[in-house]
Amino acid sequence: MNDLETAPGMDAGQPAREDLSPWFLTLDDLSGPLAWPDFFGNTGPVELDIGCGRGLFLFNTSQEHPERNYLGLEIDYKEGRRGAKRLKKVARPNARVLGCDARRALAEFLPQASVAAVHVYFPDPWWKAKHHKRRLFTAEFTQLVFDVLQPGGELHGWTDVFDYWELMTGHIREHGGFTERAAPDEREAQHHMDYHTSFERKKRLAGWPIYRGRWQKTV
Repeated sequence: MNDLETAPGMDAGQPAREDLSPWFLTLDDLSGPLAWPDFFGNTGPVELDIGCGRGLFLFNTSQEHPERNYLGLEIDYKEGRRGAKRLKKVARPNARVLGCDARRALAEFLPQASVAAVHVYFPDPWWKAKHHKRRLFTAEFTQLVFDVLQPGGELHGWTDVFDYWELMTGHIREHGGFTERAAPDEREAQHHMDYHTSFERKKRLAGWPIYRGRWQKTV
């Protein structure tokens, strides 16, 4: 279903959702695997923000690096649309949000060995044991990330949950195709928007430690 069509159970008399294309699309809007030059209209490097949420990182980094392209993947369409509205408001040419299950997008729609960096910030830890199967970071997900990264491309992963940090780093280490690089140090935020993500702001203001990692595809 196109994002602008009336969803099942929606009153046909309600006003249509704001058209956010091309800043917000879903997999149903794509005809097949993406070709980055066609999708962004340029040949700049592409970086992914998996689980982009409201899009603070996507918004800030696409402004700081206009020579690079950024695609956020977000399974929560409501949150993804909020981020896309920010991008539309400033007509940001090098950032988009794709409403999707990231694993399906990585496996079926993103060209292999085509991405310069993958960012995964504060994935849902799914605390209950019966929900652990929903966790994003698995051996399968690690392989999917490896497949879309270019040789020398980087994976960035942050979390505030030590258990999840051990899970994430364990899968990356066991995969064997990544070399650990120095992670960024925590720096003092200069203003309310000067955080990597909205979730980082929330956790740091509450005094939580943040675990940060950076790995490079080496084979």
